[in-house]
Amino acid sequence: MMAAAGKDKCHQFADVICLNRYYGWYMQGGYQLIGAKKAFIDEMNQWMNTEPNKPFLFTEYVADTDAGAHKLPSVQWSEEYQCEYLTMQHEVFDMFEAVVGEQVWNLCDFQTGEGIMRVDGNKKGVFTRDRQPKAAAYVLKERWETK
Repeated sequence: MMAAAGKDKCHQFADVICLNRYYGWYMQGGYQLIGAKKAFIDEMNQWMNTEPNKPFLFTEYVADTDAGAHKLPSVQWSEEYQCEYLTMQHEVFDMFEAVVGEQVWNLCDFQTGEGIMRVDGNKKGVFTRDRQPKAAAYVLKERWETK
Protein backbone atom coordinates (compact mmCIF):
# COMPACT_ATOMS: atom_id res chain seq x y z
CA MET A 1 0.00 0.00 0.00
CA MET A 2 2.98 2.31 0.49
CA ALA A 3 3.98 1.96 -3.17
CA ALA A 4 0.81 3.29 -4.77
CA ALA A 5 0.58 4.65 -8.27
CA GLY A 6 2.41 7.95 -8.36
CA LYS A 7 4.57 7.03 -5.34
CA ASP A 8 6.30 3.81 -6.43
CA LYS A 9 9.82 4.39 -7.75
CA CYS A 10 10.52 0.98 -9.33
CA HIS A 11 7.54 0.16 -11.56
CA GLN A 12 9.31 1.24 -14.75
CA PHE A 13 11.89 -1.53 -14.25
CA ALA A 14 9.35 -4.36 -13.92
CA ASP A 15 7.79 -6.46 -16.65
CA VAL A 16 4.80 -7.23 -14.42
CA ILE A 17 3.38 -5.09 -11.61
CA CYS A 18 2.45 -7.11 -8.49
CA LEU A 19 0.27 -5.35 -5.94
CA ASN A 20 -0.92 -6.13 -2.42
CA ARG A 21 -4.09 -4.17 -1.76
CA TYR A 22 -6.37 -4.06 1.25
CA TYR A 23 -8.90 -1.34 0.46
CA GLY A 24 -11.80 -2.20 2.74
CA TRP A 25 -9.65 -3.80 5.43
CA TYR A 26 -6.57 -1.85 6.54
CA MET A 27 -7.99 1.31 5.05
CA GLN A 28 -11.64 2.36 4.68
CA GLY A 29 -12.97 -0.81 6.26
CA GLY A 30 -16.41 -1.76 7.50
CA TYR A 31 -19.16 0.73 6.69
CA GLN A 32 -16.69 2.55 4.41
CA LEU A 33 -16.56 -0.32 1.87
CA ILE A 34 -18.21 1.77 -0.87
CA GLY A 35 -15.56 4.46 -0.38
CA ALA A 36 -12.87 1.78 -0.38
CA LYS A 37 -14.08 0.58 -3.78
CA LYS A 38 -13.91 4.11 -5.17
CA ALA A 39 -10.39 4.64 -3.75
CA PHE A 40 -9.27 1.33 -5.27
CA ILE A 41 -10.72 2.22 -8.67
CA ASP A 42 -9.05 5.65 -8.50
CA GLU A 43 -5.66 4.04 -7.78
CA MET A 44 -6.09 1.53 -10.60
CA ASN A 45 -7.02 4.31 -13.01
CA GLN A 46 -3.83 6.10 -12.00
CA TRP A 47 -1.85 2.89 -12.59
CA MET A 48 -3.44 2.52 -16.03
CA ASN A 49 -2.31 6.05 -16.89
CA THR A 50 1.20 5.35 -15.53
CA GLU A 51 1.74 1.84 -16.94
CA PRO A 52 -0.89 1.28 -19.65
CA ASN A 53 0.93 -1.64 -21.31
CA LYS A 54 1.96 -3.77 -18.33
CA PRO A 55 0.11 -6.70 -16.79
CA PHE A 56 -0.94 -6.48 -13.13
CA LEU A 57 -1.11 -9.32 -10.60
CA PHE A 58 -2.72 -9.03 -7.19
CA THR A 59 -0.56 -11.06 -4.86
CA GLU A 60 -2.37 -10.19 -1.62
CA TYR A 61 -5.92 -9.20 -0.76
CA VAL A 62 -8.51 -10.42 1.76
CA ALA A 63 -10.09 -9.45 5.10
CA ASP A 64 -9.68 -11.15 8.48
CA THR A 65 -12.67 -13.27 9.47
CA ASP A 66 -13.64 -15.08 12.63
CA ALA A 67 -15.04 -18.39 11.33
CA GLY A 68 -18.65 -18.76 12.41
CA ALA A 69 -19.18 -15.05 13.11
CA HIS A 70 -22.31 -13.95 11.24
CA LYS A 71 -23.71 -10.42 11.29
CA LEU A 72 -26.47 -8.67 9.38
CA PRO A 73 -25.77 -6.06 8.39
CA SER A 74 -22.26 -7.32 7.92
CA VAL A 75 -19.42 -5.94 10.00
CA GLN A 76 -15.69 -6.47 9.89
CA TRP A 77 -14.60 -9.92 11.08
CA SER A 78 -17.91 -11.55 10.04
CA GLU A 79 -18.04 -14.14 7.28
CA GLU A 80 -20.53 -11.94 5.44
CA TYR A 81 -18.07 -9.05 5.42
CA GLN A 82 -15.25 -11.20 4.06
CA CYS A 83 -17.54 -12.28 1.20
CA GLU A 84 -18.63 -8.69 0.48
CA TYR A 85 -15.01 -7.57 0.59
CA LEU A 86 -13.93 -10.26 -1.89
CA THR A 87 -16.84 -9.45 -4.21
CA MET A 88 -15.86 -5.77 -4.18
CA GLN A 89 -12.21 -6.59 -4.93
CA HIS A 90 -13.21 -8.88 -7.80
CA GLU A 91 -15.48 -6.23 -9.29
CA VAL A 92 -12.54 -3.82 -9.40
CA PHE A 93 -10.16 -6.43 -10.83
CA ASP A 94 -12.66 -7.20 -13.58
CA MET A 95 -12.90 -3.54 -14.59
CA PHE A 96 -9.30 -3.55 -15.81
CA GLU A 97 -8.09 -5.75 -18.67
CA ALA A 98 -4.51 -5.31 -17.42
CA VAL A 99 -5.32 -7.38 -14.30
CA VAL A 100 -4.19 -10.85 -15.33
CA GLY A 101 -4.13 -12.68 -12.00
CA GLU A 102 -5.11 -12.66 -8.35
CA GLN A 103 -4.14 -14.58 -5.23
CA VAL A 104 -5.74 -14.12 -1.82
CA TRP A 105 -3.63 -13.87 1.30
CA ASN A 106 -3.89 -16.53 2.71
CA LEU A 107 -5.44 -19.91 1.87
CA CYS A 108 -5.74 -20.90 5.56
CA ASP A 109 -5.71 -19.09 8.89
CA PHE A 110 -2.38 -19.42 10.72
CA GLN A 111 -0.85 -18.72 14.11
CA THR A 112 1.08 -15.49 14.70
CA GLY A 113 2.86 -13.99 17.67
CA GLU A 114 0.95 -12.21 20.39
CA GLY A 115 -0.21 -8.68 19.74
CA ILE A 116 -3.20 -6.37 19.77
CA MET A 117 -3.76 -6.54 16.00
CA ARG A 118 -4.68 -10.24 15.87
CA VAL A 119 -6.63 -12.49 18.20
CA ASP A 120 -5.20 -16.02 18.13
CA GLY A 121 -3.48 -15.63 14.78
CA ASN A 122 -4.03 -14.33 11.27
CA LYS A 123 -7.63 -14.97 10.19
CA LYS A 124 -7.34 -13.90 6.56
CA GLY A 125 -7.60 -17.47 5.33
CA VAL A 126 -10.61 -18.66 3.37
CA PHE A 127 -10.21 -21.91 5.32
CA THR A 128 -9.79 -22.23 9.08
CA ARG A 129 -6.59 -23.53 10.69
CA ASP A 130 -8.15 -27.00 10.70
CA ARG A 131 -8.93 -26.64 6.97
CA GLN A 132 -12.69 -26.15 7.12
CA PRO A 133 -14.10 -23.74 4.53
CA LYS A 134 -15.39 -20.32 5.46
CA ALA A 135 -18.16 -18.78 3.34
CA ALA A 136 -15.45 -16.97 1.35
CA ALA A 137 -14.15 -20.28 0.02
CA TYR A 138 -17.40 -20.65 -1.89
CA VAL A 139 -17.15 -17.10 -3.28
CA LEU A 140 -13.73 -18.00 -4.69
CA LYS A 141 -14.90 -21.40 -5.93
CA GLU A 142 -17.72 -19.77 -7.90
CA ARG A 143 -15.35 -17.15 -9.32
CA TRP A 144 -12.77 -19.70 -10.40
CA GLU A 145 -15.35 -22.04 -11.95
CA THR A 146 -16.96 -19.27 -14.01
CA LYS A 147 -13.80 -17.41 -15.18
